[in-house]
Amino acid sequence: MASIQLHSRSYKVPHRPCAIICVDGFDPEYLEQGIQDGILPNLARMVKTGFHATGKVAMPTFTNPNNVSIITGVPTAVHGIAGNFYLDPVTLEERMVLDDTLLRGSTILEQLSLQGVRIAAVTAKDKLRCILQHGLRDGKTICFSAQYADRCTIEENGIAEVESYVGRPAPSQYSGDLSLFVLDAGIKLLEDDRADVFYLTLSDFIQHKFAPGDNEANTFLEAIDTKIGRLLELGAVVGVTGDHGMSDKCLHDGAPNVLFVQDELEAKFGTDCARVICPITDPFVRHHGALGSFVRIHLPKDRLPERDAMIEYLRKFPQVDFAVDGADAAARWEMPLDREGDIVLVSAKNAVLGAKAGEHAMESIKDHRLRSHGGLSEQDVPVILSIPKGSAVGADQHWHNYDIFDLVLNSA
Repeated sequence: MASIQLHSRSYKVPHRPCAIICVDGFDPEYLEQGIQDGILPNLARMVKTGFHATGKVAMPTFTNPNNVSIITGVPTAVHGIAGNFYLDPVTLEERMVLDDTLLRGSTILEQLSLQGVRIAAVTAKDKLRCILQHGLRDGKTICFSAQYADRCTIEENGIAEVESYVGRPAPSQYSGDLSLFVLDAGIKLLEDDRADVFYLTLSDFIQHKFAPGDNEANTFLEAIDTKIGRLLELGAVVGVTGDHGMSDKCLHDGAPNVLFVQDELEAKFGTDCARVICPITDPFVRHHGALGSFVRIHLPKDRLPERDAMIEYLRKFPQVDFAVDGADAAARWEMPLDREGDIVLVSAKNAVLGAKAGEHAMESIKDHRLRSHGGLSEQDVPVILSIPKGSAVGADQHWHNYDIFDLVLNSA
């Protein structure tokens, strides 16, 4: 049987349709609560008769790093994309990751395509689309975002008039329905036999606002489960995982439990003593106010002698779980050393980290308890396969979300 090799891992070229779904913000509690409430019959059946484990995600636990880990099968130290947002070391400008410029190496999708496998990659937000499309801009591979479904062209996306094709307009980017549109598109493409391997990656808008068991969360997950059921009916081998978990980040009174790191550092060490970068930052501030569980701190060269003192100072705050230097962080959590800050902070489970209070859209999160991610407390996600695990699967009991292609392709 034909196979591909990538980063020392082997993947079989499938002989039947395969759909890998990344449920953004898929904390295991959502699966457990949904099965307990009886609203996830298809996922419950997959857990019972296929394969299920709780796996770890790559650090930091953000969307871009983990989607890239999933499509490459490796941690961020290997593929090089370690955040949604970063400080350019040359220009010292803060930049959004909007394309595959920082990606090191190839992807499973690209390598399958080179073997003649038809690929369809659909994402909720366009910020990921250009990364998923690495090596796939051939006018044949289908790759688009629900966010910009009205802008697709054959030349850029391999498909045009997506809204007409799916049968409904793309929903608001601030809705759970944006994710359901992704699944609807995947179902339609499978029904029409337009691809062999599907990568469908969703949005965590609902999970940022609603806890497991909330009516809104249950309604959303029930709809996802129904659409997974349709993919199964159509004969696909389905794998489901998440890019990160999700934690409540509030105090008992409902106020966000935030440490504004740059404000605190400047109060202690002086103005412009550091630059705090929040890698969760993206255009969707209504999800989380750009507050996450992980930040990088970059120091001017003349402040590097104060790094150890800053680390010790930051360790005193109850919102901080880990404060370490960049080399320690890269080694501990398999992140790319050359893209680390001088200091790395990871928050406690019930807290988030920001830069300066005035730089965060706090008004956007007043209507709900803040839920967010980025740290060690959001590393757990389900790893689920619709059929029993194949003997060719290479991973052992230490599962990661980025084993999902291994599970699906080497079991199908």
